[in-house]
Amino acid sequence: MPHTIVNECSPVETSRSHAEFLCVDLDGTVLQGNLLWESLLALLGKHPWYVFLLPVWLAKGRVALKREIARRAQLKVSTLPLRQDVVAYLREEKARGRKLILATGSDETLAAALADSLNLFDYVLGSDGKTNLIGEQKARRIKEVLGENGFDYAGNSAADLPIWEAAQTAILAGPSPRLLNTVQKTKTVGAVFERRKWRWASLAKELRPLHWTKNLLVFVPLVMAHDLTNREKLAQAIVAFASFSLCASGVYMLNDLLDLEADRLHPIKQARAFASGELQVWTGLLLFPLLLAAGLAMGAALSWLFFATMAIYAAATTLYSTHAKREPIVDVLLLTGLYLLRILGGGVATNVPVSPWLLAFSMFFLLSQAFTKRHAELLGSPENENGQAAHSKRNYIARDTDLVRQFGVTSGYLSVLVLALYINGREVTSLYRHPQLIWLACPLLLFWISRLWFITNRGQMNEDPVIFATRDPVSYLVGLIMLLILFAAS
Repeated sequence: MPHTIVNECSPVETSRSHAEFLCVDLDGTVLQGNLLWESLLALLGKHPWYVFLLPVWLAKGRVALKREIARRAQLKVSTLPLRQDVVAYLREEKARGRKLILATGSDETLAAALADSLNLFDYVLGSDGKTNLIGEQKARRIKEVLGENGFDYAGNSAADLPIWEAAQTAILAGPSPRLLNTVQKTKTVGAVFERRKWRWASLAKELRPLHWTKNLLVFVPLVMAHDLTNREKLAQAIVAFASFSLCASGVYMLNDLLDLEADRLHPIKQARAFASGELQVWTGLLLFPLLLAAGLAMGAALSWLFFATMAIYAAATTLYSTHAKREPIVDVLLLTGLYLLRILGGGVATNVPVSPWLLAFSMFFLLSQAFTKRHAELLGSPENENGQAAHSKRNYIARDTDLVRQFGVTSGYLSVLVLALYINGREVTSLYRHPQLIWLACPLLLFWISRLWFITNRGQMNEDPVIFATRDPVSYLVGLIMLLILFAAS
């Protein structure tokens, strides 16, 4: 039977049915994602301890799980990513005088809220905590409401086959070729909306490979001990780098899932794969534990002590994503601690002692970078009615901007002071023949820190300072000169 492909960007003319009523599925049809997963993340993002109640709710049935989550989740349905091609088609049908009914397996309370925000549907049918409105049950419910009136149905999955069977005309949103062929055999197909292609580039971007540069800190103990030529230890450091990178990608993914609502309101972060709907939420929920597990397994292959270090890192980063990032000062201190844990992890992996001087310098230097990031966020985001930076889950307010800048600049300059004290210490003579040359590194470091804060204070820091450094020619030049100084001092 003939059908018309409807473009992702703009619907075209389709074969029309005489049915007055058009029933429409929600998940995967109107929404790019799934309302259950979205509401679950909204709940766990604010109250992570509810994860322990999920098995109890699920034991009562999937429909009970939907109701329990819907009762507690504070979900802004207006921010959810929609299939704009389907929505445009529905508005066109509405303008022609057709009655639109939202018929979904999602909980009716959340479905009704979404219908209100769209101002498109005349009636809403959803799961009520007792009946899971999918498949045969949905078809039966539609017939009860419409009686002898015929209807068309728009859906997206094999679960919709019983409803299409009862409908006059089938409308399919992103079906697989197999599903489309199955429906065509028995029903008139009115319209087919384009199937979304899997975007490997979006997944690769979500892994944040640029942020893996932070994990280069695992090589620092080996470099500072002048033992980089030791192949065995270098291989151990590379494995440690891979372990941290896998765990970090898993946590980045978890963090984006928990920050969906805030990211969708943010002018820049709304383009992230999960926030924009390019990647489905369930993909992240599946991948982030796998990435964490792979990173931990790789760590265990080095040593149990390094595995313990990675377990602490994974727990701390999860704590940061779920709670600590909302606590001023605690967030930057924990962020700095995670940086230091990379250095300590590098020492553990290679069995190279980490100098207290290195830890002291790194603590103040990395704390300055953490405050740089917070200061940039405060400057780059408008305020809400409470004085907080809008589109952010962090509890900083506009009045904190000057204080954050003072903390950051002071921390950065303290790192230079630690370096100067180290140069005058006894330990430096055992590693360097000409330690006095390292004094040249102090003004270079002062220049780089001061320049970074000038850029940040002018509102020109639009990304993580570490990522900024990887794209900044001046940073590369300063880093190269620093390495030449250390080489000459050796």
